[in-house]
Amino acid sequence: VTVSFLNAFSEFLMSQLRSGDSALMQELGDFPDDDLEVELVEKECRTVRHSVPEEGVELDSHVRDCVQSYTQPWLMSLLLQVKSPSLAVLSDDSSRTLTSSDFDLRSGLTPDPRVEGLLHFSNHDDLDRFNQEARQGNRHPELFALYPPADEIRPIPDCPKEHMGDRIIIRCQAIKFEIDIEPLFATLALYDLREKKKISENFYCDLNSDQFKGFLKPHTPQTDHSTLSRAAIFSITYPSPDIYLVIKIEKVLQQGEISDCAEPYMVMKETDSAKNKEKLEKLRNQSEMFCQRLGRYRMPFAWATVNIMNVISTATLDRDTTDSDSLNGRCGSLEKRGQLPRRNSERFGTMEDQCNMSAFKPATITISTFCKQEGDRLSDEDLFKFLADIKKFSSLQRRIKTIPGTIRLDVTPVHDNPVACLSTELIPVKPLAEKNVRPVKEVLEFPSSEVYVPHSTYRNLLYVYPQRLNFVNRLTSGGRNITIKIQFMSGEDPSCVMPVIFGKSNGPEFVQEVYTPVTYHNKSPDFYEEVKMALPARLTERHHLLFTFYHISCQQKQNQTGASETLIGYSWLPILSTDRLQTGQYCLPIALDRLPVNYSLHSPEVPPVKWMESHKGVFNLEIQAVSSVHTQDNHLERFFTLCHALEGGVTFPLRVREEKIPENKLEHELKLSIISLSSSRLEPLVLYLHLVLDKLFTLIMQPMVIAGQTANLAQIAFESVVSIVNSLHNSQELARDQQGRNGLLATYLYWVFLTWFSPVCPGPGGVVPPTEGRYSTMGRASASTVGTMLLQSRLRSSSNPDIPAPHSAEDTEVKNILSAKVLLQIQGRGCVGNTGCSNPESTFHEELALQIVVSTGVCRENAYKYAWFFFELLVKSMAQHVSQLEKQDVPRRSRFSDRFKDDVTTIVSVVTLEQAEKVNISLAFFLYDLLSLMDRGFVFILVKNYCNQMSTKTVSMPTLISMRLEFLRILCSHEHYLNLSLYFSSPASAPVSPCPSISSQVSFSSSCSFQEQRILGLFELSQEFKQQHYLAGLLLTELSAALDMESEGGKVQKKAINATYSLLCAHDLDQRCTRPDVRAKVATLYLPLVGIIIDSINYLDFTVSEARGGKSKTGGSDEDPDNIPPINQSIAMAIAGNPFNTLARNALASMSAKAVATLSAETSRNLLLCFLWVMKNAERSLIQRWTVDMPSAQLNRLLELLTICVSCFEYRVSVSVPCMVSTQALQKSQQAKMQLEDSLLRGIGARGEMMRRAGGQYHPPLLKRFPSPVSLRTKAELDQEALISGNLATESNLIVLDLLETIVQAVPLADCKESVVGGVLRVLLHCLTCNQSTTFLSHCFSTLRALVVKFGDLLFEEEAEQCADLCQKVLQHCSSPVDGNRSQACATLYLIMRYSFSSANNFSRVKMQVTMSLASLVGKSSDFHEEYLRRSLRTILAYAEEDTEMQNTPLPSQVDELLRNLNSILSDTVKMREFQEDPEMLMDLMYRIAKGYQTSPDLRLTWLQNMAEKHKNRKCFTESAMCLVHAAALVAEYLSMLEDHKYLPVGSVTFQNISSNVLEESAVSDDILSPDEDGVCSGQYFTTSGLVGLLKQAAELFSNGGLYETVNEVYKIIMPVLEAHRDFRELVSTHEKLQRAFDNIIQKGHKRMFGTYFRVGFYGAKFGDLDEQEFVYKEPGITHLPEISHRLENFYSQCFGDALEMIKDSKDIDRSKLDANKAYIQITYVEPFFDDYEMKDRLTNFEKNFNLRRFMYTTPFTKAGRPRGELNEQYKRKTILTTMHTFPYIKTRINVIQKEEFDLTPIEVAIEDMQKKTRELAVATHREQPDAKMLQMLLQGSVGATVNQGPLEVAQVFLNEIPADPKLFRHHNKLRLCFKEFIMRCGEAVEKNKHLITFDQKEYQQELKKNYNRLRENLRPMLERKIPELYKPIKPRLGNRDSVKRLSFRRALEENS
Repeated sequence: VTVSFLNAFSEFLMSQLRSGDSALMQELGDFPDDDLEVELVEKECRTVRHSVPEEGVELDSHVRDCVQSYTQPWLMSLLLQVKSPSLAVLSDDSSRTLTSSDFDLRSGLTPDPRVEGLLHFSNHDDLDRFNQEARQGNRHPELFALYPPADEIRPIPDCPKEHMGDRIIIRCQAIKFEIDIEPLFATLALYDLREKKKISENFYCDLNSDQFKGFLKPHTPQTDHSTLSRAAIFSITYPSPDIYLVIKIEKVLQQGEISDCAEPYMVMKETDSAKNKEKLEKLRNQSEMFCQRLGRYRMPFAWATVNIMNVISTATLDRDTTDSDSLNGRCGSLEKRGQLPRRNSERFGTMEDQCNMSAFKPATITISTFCKQEGDRLSDEDLFKFLADIKKFSSLQRRIKTIPGTIRLDVTPVHDNPVACLSTELIPVKPLAEKNVRPVKEVLEFPSSEVYVPHSTYRNLLYVYPQRLNFVNRLTSGGRNITIKIQFMSGEDPSCVMPVIFGKSNGPEFVQEVYTPVTYHNKSPDFYEEVKMALPARLTERHHLLFTFYHISCQQKQNQTGASETLIGYSWLPILSTDRLQTGQYCLPIALDRLPVNYSLHSPEVPPVKWMESHKGVFNLEIQAVSSVHTQDNHLERFFTLCHALEGGVTFPLRVREEKIPENKLEHELKLSIISLSSSRLEPLVLYLHLVLDKLFTLIMQPMVIAGQTANLAQIAFESVVSIVNSLHNSQELARDQQGRNGLLATYLYWVFLTWFSPVCPGPGGVVPPTEGRYSTMGRASASTVGTMLLQSRLRSSSNPDIPAPHSAEDTEVKNILSAKVLLQIQGRGCVGNTGCSNPESTFHEELALQIVVSTGVCRENAYKYAWFFFELLVKSMAQHVSQLEKQDVPRRSRFSDRFKDDVTTIVSVVTLEQAEKVNISLAFFLYDLLSLMDRGFVFILVKNYCNQMSTKTVSMPTLISMRLEFLRILCSHEHYLNLSLYFSSPASAPVSPCPSISSQVSFSSSCSFQEQRILGLFELSQEFKQQHYLAGLLLTELSAALDMESEGGKVQKKAINATYSLLCAHDLDQRCTRPDVRAKVATLYLPLVGIIIDSINYLDFTVSEARGGKSKTGGSDEDPDNIPPINQSIAMAIAGNPFNTLARNALASMSAKAVATLSAETSRNLLLCFLWVMKNAERSLIQRWTVDMPSAQLNRLLELLTICVSCFEYRVSVSVPCMVSTQALQKSQQAKMQLEDSLLRGIGARGEMMRRAGGQYHPPLLKRFPSPVSLRTKAELDQEALISGNLATESNLIVLDLLETIVQAVPLADCKESVVGGVLRVLLHCLTCNQSTTFLSHCFSTLRALVVKFGDLLFEEEAEQCADLCQKVLQHCSSPVDGNRSQACATLYLIMRYSFSSANNFSRVKMQVTMSLASLVGKSSDFHEEYLRRSLRTILAYAEEDTEMQNTPLPSQVDELLRNLNSILSDTVKMREFQEDPEMLMDLMYRIAKGYQTSPDLRLTWLQNMAEKHKNRKCFTESAMCLVHAAALVAEYLSMLEDHKYLPVGSVTFQNISSNVLEESAVSDDILSPDEDGVCSGQYFTTSGLVGLLKQAAELFSNGGLYETVNEVYKIIMPVLEAHRDFRELVSTHEKLQRAFDNIIQKGHKRMFGTYFRVGFYGAKFGDLDEQEFVYKEPGITHLPEISHRLENFYSQCFGDALEMIKDSKDIDRSKLDANKAYIQITYVEPFFDDYEMKDRLTNFEKNFNLRRFMYTTPFTKAGRPRGELNEQYKRKTILTTMHTFPYIKTRINVIQKEEFDLTPIEVAIEDMQKKTRELAVATHREQPDAKMLQMLLQGSVGATVNQGPLEVAQVFLNEIPADPKLFRHHNKLRLCFKEFIMRCGEAVEKNKHLITFDQKEYQQELKKNYNRLRENLRPMLERKIPELYKPIKPRLGNRDSVKRLSFRRALEENS
């Protein structure tokens, strides 16, 4: 069956290709030849040449293998390259430049240019054709280029390269002491205090002058360029806060202790030159003498240190993070960490947070003190103690002696290698320097912990650290100034010394010997020297280190000449011990005699020589190696040694360390060594991983001949590989990628693995001649070239070589490399399968597959567990196999043996059954790769088996679907997916499938005629479709299942949608699919997707705008009048003709809570984009037929989907512009937004730009997926983002528009066209609500006009409410600053008027709608442009005048009248615009406009709502509520005319309880229109529900404003309506709200702040209308006078500048004294005023603050004219103001209409004051919870001893004697009685206070009591004196006293006289 199916598959393909539409078929159906390219890529080398061993040395096989591994090219088998995106440039219409003249240079209204041919189309079809052609011009071919998906999930591992930590460069700028007398030498190194470890090698530099260098001439044979360096690059892998840079200073050896030598530096200064001149000269001469004699020896002198991490973290904090490189830097450093331990310990966590090593600001370090070196504290242990002290005490301890001086260092991060850099082996690093620049040295790091990065360069360095010498017990003199000469010898003869020691600064690059610094007169010196050596590649047992010990005489004795050295003895250390490099700690004895012959062959124990201290170890040293050749691990060393033994050329028995292995034991030992590989330590295993795996794969591949027997090591080697793979995956230290693959293994597979090895099968005699030289390399190429080439390799379309890869800057270089590309040559390589091998047939992939299949136990389990590794291994070796044998001409079917195919089938089947959950993705990639290498029919069978096996698994449904989706997503991303899915077979052809059960005898039909009944079927996922298009069918089935399924967080849905999405994206950007006919074919393959998406409409996220962080609608330029979010669920459902949102796929789903949105906004967006892509590319006639046949419910759903698309891809201007932008700039930018947008949308091609930047590779703008905070993005990035999202918005909306046109044109004249046209109009209106580009708007308006022309009558009759909406939207665009938008909108509005006029005379309604729209627009929109709207009105007038057909009708005159009305509305608005900053004036204007519409209820209502909105925005909730109450009263008036229902209010009278102001809404005058006249009161509010809605809003606002009592009054009007409608649900919620209101009254009763009132008077001609006007202003609860004063002053000083003056007092204004050129404002605080009788009704706090009409303020004055005076001359004037309306009203200021005044005499003022004091005391005393502080404050002011103008003084002034004037008797008496009550209240208060005080206030209480008693005694005589006259009987009074005016006596007297 299988074979017959495969045959059928191929035959079908061939016959398809031969049949019918041959050219297209041939082009699309042909599989390309070469899926495969295997190429060698030259290794990128940092240095100018590879680091390799010295020339001319015969290398042993291990070293040779290592070097070859480090230098051979990478082998990349490039399967199926990803398609290169064809990224066309964004449409560029550069003629449309933006100039400011577009905005304002049209003075004197000339009409805008008219739209061409507005009325020319007599025929509807012509009109449609014209519109369509316009729409199709200048479109984007690829939709996905504007919204690309995230990157594919198959990451390319990083190329193996040398490990580097974070790198910093330290430049030595200056080292200065107070005096400058001799040469000094600096050594820099890093130390990690926390780990107690030196973490870098030494860097040597000196800054000596030429004079001082001259001192040392005799000892410096030459100076090499590399030693002149003063800058070093340090690498830090594990940053920790305790890393210190230590600078040690040495000087030339001289006589004396360090302290003696340092003394001149501590006491002398170069600046005191006069004093010290001679001394300094003497010192210089001395040092010159020492330099000449002892110039080769050094002595320690001083040291300094700095915490380098503090410097870096400080510099990081200073840095401005907006720098783009800091972002890149951080990523960089994190990526570098990839391979390092993922440490959980805090040790590695802390530093990352503190400082960013690669992104700090360059810093300069200045160290101003040196520490003197102590001769007995030179070791590293001592240094770490010093550092610990410095850290602990953060300063140097007293006991450390310091030397003044400075070191200046510059520290900068390293991003790219600096010029003239040398590697640690002194090889120049690229880029090279042009001329002789001072080099920068790379300092080798000794990481503080393991680093798991395999070796990739040859490095072979040895570091020798002499540590301590102990001569204390030696009795002979001498041996006190000790130095050690260190040499590396290749034999015993003195001539065998090797120049391999790296030199220091200003000397030779390599030297033969090194002397350690001398500590003066110390018999057991410590050493801190580091000797760095380049180890020879080939070491023998003769190589050794030789140490010679000398005593140095510092002072030349008189009789002594010549040498200053006295020999003490020798020691030595062989480099190899049993063939292994010696490293670690050693303690050597010292031989005192000459060394014996052959001493180097022994360790220093054996020879018969005279030893110091009888052969005791007295010399301690440590040796460390940094080598990529010496493994320093027993297991690895053994394994490599035995492997090399197989290659022959060795003599048996073989010595491995201490044991000897005969030839017959070799196999056994080799097996043991292979098994023990996995027990070697992790670090060495990782370091030599590439070599180990290469060797093991060689063993798997080739049977070995050992001692004449064939030994098959394949199985054991395979098990070892599996074991290593397992241990690498299980290690906690190693990083993995997102698929859980170990990064090291992935890198090895991708870059390193080759299937040809140096053959190991021995030839005759068991010796294999080396096949080649030492190592082979290819023509070298620069790093950037190789990088580019790799990039190209990802992009090159191998399937179609003619397609050019995107060009990049390095094109020519790439060409050169590609032309030098080495395709693998078999000859000369000793390739696998060569005739020399004992099993020529077997190939690596077959052997590997076999081993996987036959493996057992743990090995089998792990092999399948980490199947990804073996899959990739198989694929790469298969690719090399196909390439090597040049089998392209062999039929695919014969490339691989049947046995191998069986093995692959077994492996896939086992993985699917046992490990599918873990290795699903790897399996998919494996099959993906096999499609390129093997017979595709065979692979399809594997896919089918996978699907069948998966369906039997017992995992949860979401997991199952999720796995199948991942699998399919990868498979479908195959380059030949389209061909594999047979997309080119027309829908009419019969099904062909990889299911063998289906007959392969197929009849073909290339005709594309669709039968009627099948059209709808094409849009469904049918069985037939699944069989014909196998892969596509599988994917869409999974998508459909996923959308129907519940999953936590919608993960499965997201996966399914993203898979489809990335697949369509791949087609869209595929070069082969650029032709429209090809695209149409591809789109046909996805028609079922449309059905799936329409069914899943319920799951989409509707609130797209918020979720995507777009701006909310407020403040947008095209503001939606009702301020609704872009689309809300119920609206969308209503559009779909389904009010209850039950559009689920089946009843069950609708019953569950599934109707809520389950997809995230991002995912919804992706799904909708797929829908739009299919709609854009599918055949138009097909879609038209589909919409015709569609049932109406389905069509409604489609329209709803389009509405959602519009919202989803709305263009969002980023309002969160960087904070620096000023508000004016922001406003300007809002104005210019539409224009800018259009210029962006048509401007330079963003994708072209991106292509250039990415060097030909197109990545989605990162901003799309990861919106970083705006502040971190550059302007270019923001512009880029705006550009791309703008293009996306335009294109997606145009696709929607195309589809709407298709639907409208398909509407047959009979079928329910009303609902279709209405539905289409709804979507179009929604388009106009959203932000749109000019391009789209012009097409949208064209479509709208076509609708009006074609279906005018229907629209005006049936869709009245939508027409009102339409008018508003169009009018809004008439005020657009963009000329194009405006002219389109004008044309549309004129057409609406014209057609409404001619159709059934609907003009009056349109007139009303336009007027109301304008009123609403003007009132609400903040950025509405009146000047543009005027120009639009003028343009519409021009249309009317130029319309010849209509000249004889009333239309032109009616249009004229309408436009005049509109203009007058506009004039009011201009004024409003002026007072935008003065809210009161603005409200007055709006109030005036609303008043003007008293006769036009609709407009008055609109304006009242506008006012309510403005108040609400200002948080004036009460006023906002009042506006709505007035609006409701207005509605009630008209409703009562129309309907006579008991439950309705009787008009505005019903509202009196809420506010008496409402009566102004009563429609009593005769000129009021009757409500049933056409177009009047037709709005949605003039209904019962409208009335209830307004009142409910009002209640809500009253509640927000804290007027809970009013809430009750409002609901009293609503309740009867609800009761009459039996709306019990609403009644429940109403009663709940009432309960809440009453609760609030109880809880917050006294705490509510209602409002503060001020009288504001305006004086001065400059104020115009406002001159001499007085208002009472209502301000929020606690507003102080300065606040309102400041606000008004600010506003009016902007108007009048310095001419404004604020009057500070409340006196009457005398106009004659005011300056005519100035403007004056007087502000006074006023309080509500009530008569006594009113107070009876106003009991609560609320009642005292509601319905206020009278206010009072007082003005103090004296007769002399001053405001204040003595008590007996202090008068007071009270002024009472009455306002026109009561507060609260629909505005916050009301005119004053009446003013009364009366004056109080001094004694009356005193009475009022005393009454007030008494009242306050009484209240404070009798509170339920008295406040002690408050009470004490009042008492202090009443009984306090020294209160100025206090009660006592008042009494003494007015009560001391009886007044002479009898008219004042009553006042005198009244004041006396006041005092009586006052003193009583004081007593109560003092008593009360006694109970409130704390213990410590006892004294205070006694003082109060004393003061009270004193006051009472002082007052007693005055209070007891009564006026006898007052107690006589009263005579009846003559004359008429005017009690109404309540004037004071004094004033009455004056009047009478």
